[in-house]
Amino acid sequence: MKQRAFKTLEFDKILNKMASYTDSEQVRKKILELEPLDTLESAREAQRETTEAVAVCYKLGNPPINLGVPDITACVKRSEIGGILNTKDFMSVARVLYVARRIKGYLGDADENSEILHALSDSIITNKSLEDTINSIILSETEIADDASHDLSAIRRKKHILNAKIKDSLSTMIRSEAYKKYLQDPIVTIRQDRYVIPVRAEYRGEIPGIVHDSSSSGATLFIEPMSVVNANNEIRELINKEQIEIEKILQKLSAEVSENAGIIVADYNIVMRLDFIFCKAKLAFEYKCTEPVLNDEGIIDLKKARHPLIDSAKVVANDIYLGEKYNTLVVTGPNTGGKTVTLKTIGLFSIMAAAGLHIPANENSRAAVFKKFFADIGDEQSIEQSLSTFSSHMVNIVSILKTVDSDSLALFDELGAGTDPTEGAALAIAVLEYLRSFGATTVATTHYSELKIFALTTDGVENASCEFDIESLRPTYKLLIGVPGKSNAFAISRRLGLDESVLDRANEILSDEDVKFEDVITELEQNRAEAKMEKDRALHMKNELYDLKNEIEKERRKLKEAKANILDEARREAKIIVMDARRESNEIIKELERMRIEGKSHDVGEKIKASRENLKKREDSIDKAMAKSAVPRKTLRKPPKNLKEGDTVRILDMDQLATVIKKPDDKGNVRVQAGILKMNVHISNLEAVVDTSAKEVADRYIKSTGTYTSKTKNVSTEVDVRGQTLDEAIMNVEKFIDDCYLAGISPVTIIHGKGTGVLRAGIGKMLKKHKYVKSQRMGNYGEGEAGVTVVELK
Repeated sequence: MKQRAFKTLEFDKILNKMASYTDSEQVRKKILELEPLDTLESAREAQRETTEAVAVCYKLGNPPINLGVPDITACVKRSEIGGILNTKDFMSVARVLYVARRIKGYLGDADENSEILHALSDSIITNKSLEDTINSIILSETEIADDASHDLSAIRRKKHILNAKIKDSLSTMIRSEAYKKYLQDPIVTIRQDRYVIPVRAEYRGEIPGIVHDSSSSGATLFIEPMSVVNANNEIRELINKEQIEIEKILQKLSAEVSENAGIIVADYNIVMRLDFIFCKAKLAFEYKCTEPVLNDEGIIDLKKARHPLIDSAKVVANDIYLGEKYNTLVVTGPNTGGKTVTLKTIGLFSIMAAAGLHIPANENSRAAVFKKFFADIGDEQSIEQSLSTFSSHMVNIVSILKTVDSDSLALFDELGAGTDPTEGAALAIAVLEYLRSFGATTVATTHYSELKIFALTTDGVENASCEFDIESLRPTYKLLIGVPGKSNAFAISRRLGLDESVLDRANEILSDEDVKFEDVITELEQNRAEAKMEKDRALHMKNELYDLKNEIEKERRKLKEAKANILDEARREAKIIVMDARRESNEIIKELERMRIEGKSHDVGEKIKASRENLKKREDSIDKAMAKSAVPRKTLRKPPKNLKEGDTVRILDMDQLATVIKKPDDKGNVRVQAGILKMNVHISNLEAVVDTSAKEVADRYIKSTGTYTSKTKNVSTEVDVRGQTLDEAIMNVEKFIDDCYLAGISPVTIIHGKGTGVLRAGIGKMLKKHKYVKSQRMGNYGEGEAGVTVVELK
């Protein structure tokens, strides 16, 4: 019954397809005998094998297995009992050792998650020495290498010399004018492993020698001249010695195979198992399969399931589920609408999943591991047994009901068909109830309205239907779970032109209950279609909102990054301005001190006046740099009121605390001081800070300017970028130059190493364009020479 169900569900076709991926008869036989595993853990293990093989093939390509691996178990066993292997046997052993070595290397690059495949790979014990020995001795099925042994080499060398000697002697004879007239053809040939010449029969006595053969007509005799008999005899002896030596070589090599017999057979078995596993992976690639999530609770939840034996361009993907809220599914719909395909898809996918094969459905599909599979599908009318269609179906059903249990999957096509509709429907309901009493998972197709009502009114039973397009009069092959199939006979007949009077009479014949039931089905179908449209619309709106949210979030991140960059640049520029001002102030002080010492006190006033004007210009430049803060901002916050000198405010653009120096003017501009910087800021860009202590203001100032203070104390005079990429090095060198410039440090050293010169060239190119660099040079002797660049800052 089990094998019959497999054939009915076309599992044999799947196995034949899978078997086409191997060259090994042993693996092919194993594939064709594959059956579902009956425990959840063993099925999961088989699925993990397939998943690992698929992942490895994605990463590394096809495995090096299909290289013609012969079955070596018999010949290796023969070597263990003292038998001598032939050349073909040795070539097979070498092939197995080669493939085992190749597949071990292949799996060595597999992902760490491939635990099963890594375990098999680790079990392979390579023997490159034996493999090389066999390949160096056995050249082909008919040829042993001359240097297989010292004695064999000497024997063959002597043979070669004697053969050349005999050929020369006979060649001289056949070219001789004295012998030409006696010869049938001036050639040297071989008969019975001895060199002979073809002599005309009538001249037999003219050439003394031994006759070894004659032509079919008797006109030609193949004679071995007496002059080469001894040499031929020597060759014969050498041939015998050669065979004896070859047997010794093969015997020794057979003993070596016998010593490694256990390893060789184990490697062969592992290679065969890996071949089987990768055939499962190739099947998954062929049908675009995924690993199902297995369970032993009878739950089936197939997402976009596609029957693998239907053309991929035509197959309709369906969502199929049962086993949780209901374990019996009644499928109705028109003929050729896809009901039988649905049955076969459920059965075939369940068998494939339990056998460790991936299924052609979307990821996270669920499949149940059943111990028994039953399928009554198709017209099996038997002429020999004089059984009708109904009788043949009942024979199958009786057999199924005798062995069904809670771990069974039972599939019925047109349950109860082939007899009186009333009795057939009653029998079908009784069969479904019997199956439900055992807890079996059941799917049945039918045309009976009674079964639709049974599904609607019975807990644990659900209706399903195959959709039919009335407009085109064609099935869509879409499975609709929860909706019973509506009889479309009247609608189809009307579309095909049947007279309305006939349709009206048919409608009168229908009972009120039938009409009401059909109306309910129609209403259900309309509601389902509307619900689907609403669901699709809601999903579309949800996706649009999700995309909009992502876009807003992306823009928010961009604005935040842009703001941070602007603030960083503003602070950097401010620090540079402050440093320049400090440098100029120091120079002015030094100049004033020099003038005081030299007694030029009359010039001091002029110098102080010029310095004040210069500082005023600096202050004006800072005001211009911060001019954007004076632009009124559009904001939801209300600007602070009644600002007076000494109030603490927050500059919104810079997130910086400041102190009011002057009240707002007529245009709303407020003079504030943030740290050492004084600037005009529009009141809309300010926020009043209540009860802020002097300490908090100081802390905020230190937080915003402390970076510079700490850097000036800790800046090194050199930076080491060896081992970095060019981009990393340039970024680090630019930061180093900025810090050194702010700290007033010069010269500085960049350590880039000699290496390929990429860092030196790239950094040098960047330094030429840097605004703070005055000059650059390679290091001198003792400084690092070409491995460093010394930079003079402005």
